[in-house]
Amino acid sequence: MEKGKWVLCPICNNKTRIKVRPDTVLENFPLFCPKCKRETIISVKGLALPFGQQIHFGTFCPYDMEV
Repeated sequence: MEKGKWVLCPICNNKTRIKVRPDTVLENFPLFCPKCKRETIISVKGLALPFGQQIHFGTFCPYDMEV
């Protein structure tokens, strides 16, 4: 069995509920952090993710939206 790594939140660097393996491919994936309650769009190819640096493409916070 291949081991995976947890994806860390690019904003607060805490562990999220998403685990990636070497064969994982995610494109424009909405990553939600249960600690800071923010959603970030990430792209991941395998385990080549520098946890919180190059995977961060944009941040969406539902509290910043005008109603």
